[in-house]
Amino acid sequence: MNIDKNEIRHLIEKQITILERKISNLKELTGAIAPDDAIGRVSRMDAINNKSVNEAALRKSELKLKKLNEALGQIDDPDFGLCIICKAPIQAGRIILMPESRKCVKCAQR
Repeated sequence: MNIDKNEIRHLIEKQITILERKISNLKELTGAIAPDDAIGRVSRMDAINNKSVNEAALRKSELKLKKLNEALGQIDDPDFGLCIICKAPIQAGRIILMPESRKCVKCAQR
C-alpha cells in the first residue's frame, strides 16, 4: 500500500467527526410528527415523507460510522489495505475515498 497509515487515520477521524454531527442533526429531523391542526393534509404528508427520507439517511450514516470505527480499529493490522476476498492490495484511491472499504474494486463489483 502506497499510503501513509497516519494520513488514513487522520482522514477516518475527520470523517467520523463529520458523520457524528450529521447523525445528530438527522436524529433531530426524525423526531415524531405531532398531529397539528395548523398544517394541512398535504403538508403533513410531506413532513411524513421527509421524515422517512431522513430516517433512511440516518440508518445509512450510522452504518458508515460503524464501518469507519471498525476501520480505525484495524488500521494497524498488517492486513489493513488488503482485500478480504482476493488478498490483493486495495487501490490507494479507493482507500482515500472509502477508508471503510474491505474489498478491492474488482471484488466489490462481484
